[in-house]
Amino acid sequence: MTVTGEKDAAKEAAAQGPLLDVVDLKVDFHRGGQTVQAVAGVTFSIERGETLGLVGESGCGKSTTGRAIVQVERPTGGSVSFKGTDLTGLDRRSLRSARTGIQMIFQDPISSLNPRRRVRDIVAEPLDIWKRGSKGERAQIVREMLTAVGLDPDVAAERYPREFSGGQCQRISIARALVLEPELLVCDEVVSALDVSVQAQILNLLEDLKARYGLTLLFIAHDLAVVKNVSDRVAVMYLGRLCEIASADTLYEAPAHPYTSALMAAAVEPDPTSPVRPPAVKGEPPSPINPPSGCRFRTRCPRAEARCAEEVPELREVAPRHLVACHFPLVGPTAPAPAESPAATA
Repeated sequence: MTVTGEKDAAKEAAAQGPLLDVVDLKVDFHRGGQTVQAVAGVTFSIERGETLGLVGESGCGKSTTGRAIVQVERPTGGSVSFKGTDLTGLDRRSLRSARTGIQMIFQDPISSLNPRRRVRDIVAEPLDIWKRGSKGERAQIVREMLTAVGLDPDVAAERYPREFSGGQCQRISIARALVLEPELLVCDEVVSALDVSVQAQILNLLEDLKARYGLTLLFIAHDLAVVKNVSDRVAVMYLGRLCEIASADTLYEAPAHPYTSALMAAAVEPDPTSPVRPPAVKGEPPSPINPPSGCRFRTRCPRAEARCAEEVPELREVAPRHLVACHFPLVGPTAPAPAESPAATA
């Protein structure tokens, strides 16, 4: 494609709006008379052809966010718009149809595959459910998908998942996700259960498939190095809320939120001779059953002030395309004070 053609394609994509638009997403779980605020008002968008990385500590709600986007977990509030259609407002039949454009790859590749079915049947199942093409055409698509993910269809098709390694099972999961030709892939910790060498293979495979099929990715992970290498932009999550969103380079070079900076400081250096650094923040994350008032990170933040307990910081732009939810960020100006109400100024 020429430079002019690439610019025209980019303009056309921008005119169509974001592929995915998540606004004020909330997911609550109720158990024993208590409410767990797993996701508490998350807002972000993903452009066509983009990879957005979503990172945070275990239990911060990033996987629940991915599941809510696919509607595996139905949101308790907010909206999830895919190609301009709000999935949360669709009936069951319409949702099933719209959701074929979004597929999810799960963290544990072995348990996500039916151990009693052969690989060819696992990969063909979405095609069978939606009756895409004839039986011969479906078999051909399965062969093409297995080849695309680096598996020999003559060897793999008749075998069962238990006969494959974790990395091979993840390739099968990716093939199953791609047979319906989705536009968006939600990758939930897809390499965290794999060996480091296999992780690199799967990441390279996803990059190749993204280019070949024009995919858009939401890449959920806790490994900062992995997220930086595969993402165009990165969103940082803490205790059900987003802290910061920026391009991968900007976020890693100049984090604006104290929590993002702490995550960077906690990353393990590959050099065994490097000095051991003290923890950037202390203590454990608060319980999502009873989160702190105002900023949820304030109980562990070295920059917290009285205002942080009173006001919930909203995402705001501190630099071009760099958003942060912090009253006193490391980059950019302090958040403006809220306007006084007319009654207070009377």
